[in-house]
Amino acid sequence: MATTKKHEEYGYLDLIKEILDHGERRPDRTGTGTYSIFAPAPLKFTLNKDGRPILPLLTTKRVFLRAVIAELLWFIEGNTSSLALSEAGVKIWDGNGSREFLDSVGLSHRAVGDLGPVYGFQWRHFGAEYVDATTDYTGKGVDQLAEIVHKLRNNPYDRRMILSAWNPKDIKSMALPPCHMFAQFYVSYPRGANEEEANGESKPKGHLHCQLYQRSCDMGLGVPFNIASYALLTHMLAHVCDLVPGTFTHVMGDAHVYVDHVDAVKTQLEREPREFPELEITREKGGSIDGWKAEDFVVKGYDPHKAIAMKMSV
Repeated sequence: MATTKKHEEYGYLDLIKEILDHGERRPDRTGTGTYSIFAPAPLKFTLNKDGRPILPLLTTKRVFLRAVIAELLWFIEGNTSSLALSEAGVKIWDGNGSREFLDSVGLSHRAVGDLGPVYGFQWRHFGAEYVDATTDYTGKGVDQLAEIVHKLRNNPYDRRMILSAWNPKDIKSMALPPCHMFAQFYVSYPRGANEEEANGESKPKGHLHCQLYQRSCDMGLGVPFNIASYALLTHMLAHVCDLVPGTFTHVMGDAHVYVDHVDAVKTQLEREPREFPELEITREKGGSIDGWKAEDFVVKGYDPHKAIAMKMSV
């Protein structure tokens, strides 16, 4: 008798239910309060289905895809000013870049919008001395993303394809320390592929996998966003390095539901997941990880349930 594979979105929904049923009530930095568990089972998402590239955009509520793409491209640029996103209509960093918030975390010397050496700076200039969001850091620090591209192309078996946003030296200079902080990439080949290559046969393309560790996981607002973002980054790297998108695995530390999100996620739990959409990348294969635009991505067949309003805690 054939069995139907459970929709991967149920991993996310089951984790929310576990948090609501068994989570510890805890205070938090924002003063809102959470229900939390630590180190739940990882979530795993397939990034291709029968040769079709799949983007795991959750369907039990609409995910703000335009913001996911804009923020990811902002990270890749190494940009650290929230103003660039805000001017594009993406306000997700406005709270942390406000005058009031910067003053509250001891960064009153920073201009409004200057978030400090956050994600993009660490991805592209790890170890460089941060001055401000307008300084040109070309050639400074370690370009982790460029190194990953180089290894994927030249040594796909490398076990050091790491992207780290966590830099203890810079934490106090950041408006917000990174929540999604550490990703590792891995290329897999079918068994026997190396023997085939040694015998003069063409080697099949490798499948690119990503595993993310996230220390702080806002299940209602943040996690759906993070899943889509790192899945999209994996698709981009696969495209640039002529690999096949494989899987995205999401490992979590403190997984929590904010107290004021409880009713919203309960509504989400009542909904049935729908098919994840397909992703088409319109750029030519190869090229650079830099210079991408929102128009390079075409998402097909995204048919989520309607959006659910949730307040962002800052």
